[in-house]
Amino acid sequence: MLALLAAPAEPATSAGDAQLVVAALLGIAAVVLLIAWGKVHPFLSLILGAAVLGVVAAMAPDKMISSFSAGVGSTVGGVGLLIALGAMIGGLLAESGGADGIVSRVVGRVSGSALPWAMAGVAALIGLPLFFEVGVVLLVPIVLLVSLRTDVPLMKIGIPALAGLSVLHGLVPPHPGPLVAISSLNADLGLTLGLGLIIAIPTVIIAGPVFGNFIARYVPATAPAALLPTRQPATGGGGRRGPGSPDAPAAERGRGTGGPEAGRGRPADDVDGDLLTDDDLVNPGTGRPGAPVDDSGTETARRAPRFWPAVLTVLLPVVLMLLRAVGELALAEGTFARQALDIVGTPIVALLAGVIVAMFTLGYQAGFSRSQVSSVLGGSLPPIAGILLIVAAGGGFKQVLVDAGVGNLVADAAKDANLSPLLLGWLVAVGIRVATGSATVATITAAGIVAPLAASLDRPEVALLALAIGCGSLFFSHVNDAGFWLVKEYFGLTVGQTIKSWSVLETIISVVGFAGVLLLDLLL
Repeated sequence: MLALLAAPAEPATSAGDAQLVVAALLGIAAVVLLIAWGKVHPFLSLILGAAVLGVVAAMAPDKMISSFSAGVGSTVGGVGLLIALGAMIGGLLAESGGADGIVSRVVGRVSGSALPWAMAGVAALIGLPLFFEVGVVLLVPIVLLVSLRTDVPLMKIGIPALAGLSVLHGLVPPHPGPLVAISSLNADLGLTLGLGLIIAIPTVIIAGPVFGNFIARYVPATAPAALLPTRQPATGGGGRRGPGSPDAPAAERGRGTGGPEAGRGRPADDVDGDLLTDDDLVNPGTGRPGAPVDDSGTETARRAPRFWPAVLTVLLPVVLMLLRAVGELALAEGTFARQALDIVGTPIVALLAGVIVAMFTLGYQAGFSRSQVSSVLGGSLPPIAGILLIVAAGGGFKQVLVDAGVGNLVADAAKDANLSPLLLGWLVAVGIRVATGSATVATITAAGIVAPLAASLDRPEVALLALAIGCGSLFFSHVNDAGFWLVKEYFGLTVGQTIKSWSVLETIISVVGFAGVLLLDLLL
């Protein structure tokens, strides 16, 4: 269980309610302006925003620093380990060719009207362990090639793929956003995971195949020739495959020379807190875009992992955490089975088990040597360093909010106004998401503000509150979100076309997902 930091025993400030409201607004405004207007990195923006909040709230400097530090430490200890382990599984899945194998197997067995549904399902499966941007790099070349070969409109299969990746990224652990919300609200991870998957299925269907079939008629798009994959099967041996080589994936070749963004004039410093443009599009093998695992000096032949072992490896951590949630509902406390499920279903144990199994099913079985597996695991960590720092700073910002008393103030106001905590969490996340472009910042801030409300809710409602915040953090991606530009360039769209397709897609995910949260709240 991820623990919520407790409020200090004695007040960190004697400021009145009005002063606390001004402090919170100025602190959040500082973060928004620094990211959106000043183009300051979100890590620094969150630190400076916390400082503004603390100063205006008249917090003593030592209490403000200790509060921020405690929030950073708790967040890294609880969330950071899980993000790192999830990245390792994703790194092995990407480098071994397991992701390509899953995509090819599923897409190769369907055609025609079933293709959008297949792409949505594949994207959702791939999206379980992979960060959104890495999933895009893996899937988009396949989407482009499938569209070209089958004569199916690009948006008709591209939108379902993006929907599957985005929904899983925003609603299902071990992605950073859901983990931060779970940690801040002290929600049950297994229960949140289960409810998140229930909400994700109809959300992916509506935002994916249904919307994709509609928008394909209004946004004609042609697969950019430079991004079509031309990689040939690996023949084994120790040759390195560089980003400019003819057998490299198209996405890698493009990024090896600046990528599609470079050719289209995308500003290099377009960074927000959620997708870190260049460094987020990293091949996990080496920590640089398009660079392969260092397999020089080995005679081991590469072979793609088998389909079912790859699928089961991806699903293993999810199944273990879900079994723990089921055990808590169906088994009596103190029984051996309940204790065993409590242990193996603990998030860090489940993900660690996933990494160990992946080392064999996706590493050694793919022909990697021990040193290569170690290289992949180690190389999957540098790309997430920026995300970890942002999440950590967000945890510090959240704790300053809590210790200053802003959370309790909002909780009291919500009670007086009879405003649903689910609606409040969603609205706060929506506002910050639209202003900053960062789903991570939106999740962290919203969770910190509504955290005191969680104390009065039962377990299912707390889990739903975390999901409501996650839904709000996906609302209307636009030009201040690097994901917007990522989709624009990879699909060869204009800004207007990207707004009609991608921005509307994210809004549909947010609204439909939140509607699912409200429906479950009525049923549970």
